[in-house]
Order: sequence, then C-alpha cells, then structure tokens
Amino acid sequence: MRASRLLSVLMLLQTRGKLTARQIADELEVSVRTVHRDLDSLAQAGVPVLADRGVTGGYRLLAGYRTRLTGLTADEADSLFLAGMPGAAAELGLGAMLAAAELKLLAALPEPLRERAGRVRERFHLDAPGWFRATEDTPLLAEVADAVWAQRRLRVTYRRWRAPREVDRVLDPLGVVLKSGIWYLVAAVPPDEAGSRDGEEIGVDSVPTGPRVYRVGKILSLTPTGEGFDRPPDFDLAAYWAAWTARYEAEVYRATATVRLSPAGFALAPHRLPPAVSRSIRDSAGPPEADGWVRARLPIESVRHAQGELLALGPELEVLDPPELRAALARAAAALARLYDAAGPRPDSG
Repeated sequence: MRASRLLSVLMLLQTRGKLTARQIADELEVSVRTVHRDLDSLAQAGVPVLADRGVTGGYRLLAGYRTRLTGLTADEADSLFLAGMPGAAAELGLGAMLAAAELKLLAALPEPLRERAGRVRERFHLDAPGWFRATEDTPLLAEVADAVWAQRRLRVTYRRWRAPREVDRVLDPLGVVLKSGIWYLVAAVPPDEAGSRDGEEIGVDSVPTGPRVYRVGKILSLTPTGEGFDRPPDFDLAAYWAAWTARYEAEVYRATATVRLSPAGFALAPHRLPPAVSRSIRDSAGPPEADGWVRARLPIESVRHAQGELLALGPELEVLDPPELRAALARAAAALARLYDAAGPRPDSG
C-alpha cells in the first residue's frame, strides 16, 4: 500500500509540477505528515525532489527528471473503461484504482499530449442521473460488481414488482448497467434453478429463459455461494441490453390512445412525458388543425397510469380515445374544480 502511495506522489509531481504538501495530501486523502514522510522516502531513494520555500513554494521534481514506473496493475487496467465516469467508478468500488490508472497514463504521455488530456477533463463532464431524481441507494453494488468481475455465483434476496414481493434467487452475474442514474444487474439463472422461476424480475414476461434484469437497489441481501460459473462465450452485454430495453418499452405499453395537443402541449410533451410517449407523439402527429392543435397517438400502460402521466399537460392535451381514459381525466379535472371552487380562498394560516 505504501509503495503504491509513493508511486502516486511521484506521478503527481511529474504530471502536475509544483504542489504543496497539503495539495498532495488532499489528492491522496492522507495527512500532511504522511506526505512529508513519503517525500523524504522518495528523496532517500534517489528521486530528485526539490522543496521551494516561501508563499509560492512547494515540492517539485528536478527539471528534466522523468520516471518510467508507469505500468498499470490488473485492477487499474480493469478500471479504465470507466475513465469518463468517476462517480460510477466510485460506486463500483473502483474509484481509487481509476485515479491511480489515470495518473499513470498521464505521466506516460509527453507534455503536449498531457496538456490536451487535461483540457478534455476541464471541458467535459458526465452527470448520469436524470433531473430532479435522487440517487438510488445501492449499498450492495460493489459486492455485485465484484461477483461480476470474478464470475462468482450469488444468492440474493430480492424485492420485485409483483407478489410474492420478496424472493430468494441464485444468480450468475453477467454484467451491470447504469441507466439514467439507476444500476441494473443482468444475470443468468443456473440450469438447476430455472424451473422455479416465473418470468423476469422487471416487468417483462415474454421471455421464460435466458438472462434476466434485476434492479441493484432492490437487492435486500447478498451472499456469495463460493461457486464459479461459465460465462456464455457469445454473450454481448451491450447488445442484450439494447434488445431488452426495446422489448421492455414495447411490452410495458399495452394499449394506445388518441389525443389532441395544443401548440404549447406539443412543445411541452418531450419535457413532461416519458421518452417513448413523446417520441410516439412526434412520429404520429398529423398536420395542424384550424386552431393549431394536432392529433397524435401515444402508447399507454393502463388507464390509471396514463391518467397520471397526461395530467402533467393539463388543458394543453385532450384525450379522444379510449373513452375510459377520457372519462378518467374528466373526473380528475372535475374533482380539482370542485376542490378549488367549493373551498374558496383559504384563510391566511400564518
């Protein structure tokens, strides 16, 4: 551990130039006293570390000195696929390894390329979660990811969307996916367990066999079984996820509705409605009528679910069909009118 930290101190000085002991300590999350000991150790090992005194002082390497100790460890190499996602790397338990790997890569680059890499980091940032959405608590994510790396079978207790809500599962973890700030586990079911399952754990029922999708935040407990498993040689995580999400969207929306939208409603739809719904409105919209409104078709899960979604557009959307959805929205609008008309102005409660 200390050897790795000494190398990190050396890489920092090589890539950043002059740094104070406090800056190094903050970067490595250690004490200033520890940094001073590490700098002394580097100097004793023959590394030309120079100390500049004064207000603008700090530690630096002798001009022209350059180490070649930039080899990556296996864990550091594994973390590089998350180079643009430091938050995700930290959640997976790879934050420290990613930082060390990036530092070594920067140290290995010639100065002009190192400056270009620094500009990219300064100018681009990925923020995965959607707007107005709290980050989901995933205390078991690092353990799930570790089982994925090591190809180790897991026994989990999982809270799913239908009864019975809490179920025990034995899973072969194939991969993890970060979608809109939410982590999902793609896992196969061992052959001797497959007969006891009743469809996938996230609301798609059409595929009785093959890998399934689990929301990591819904895993209540996790125990490694100690058994390994053979990963299917032809399994492609990205291709599987693309096919699964397309099927999920197609099967979740089990019916369609015909609506009219005002110009304002049509403009607001992409911001107020789910992507699949707003895409359908855009693709099916007819020419504007005399009053500027347009007709379109959109997918719905159920009357109750669609009522809640479409109320987000208020009077800028009118449901024409099905009749039961139109009636549900009329009842909701009437209830709101009664609530505000009957109550009148509320007295000041201050």
